[in-house]
Amino acid sequence: MAIVNVTDQTFASETAEGLVLADFWAPWCGPCKMIAPVLEEIDGEMSDKVQIVKLDVDENQETAGKFGVMSIPTLLLFKDGNVVDQVIGFQPKEALVELINKHA
Repeated sequence: MAIVNVTDQTFASETAEGLVLADFWAPWCGPCKMIAPVLEEIDGEMSDKVQIVKLDVDENQETAGKFGVMSIPTLLLFKDGNVVDQVIGFQPKEALVELINKHA
């Protein structure tokens, strides 16, 4: 599966089922740019376990506000629509893989 860009309108439906890692980011954010290729790698290797979605917080402030996202990147891990884990800031690939496997 490819990484899906979501909006305030599509966020709930895209995170409703299965394991979904949501990346709250913005185009001007340096650490967000650093984590993007890490997420691409994880998507390529673990798409059978987790769906990755990206939400631009500048364009979708309603969803970011709903989940209390104050700094980016914030990664929220959803399982069947509920937040089960959260990490803030750049994370190495190993840490994210461990996070996903913990809930897969």
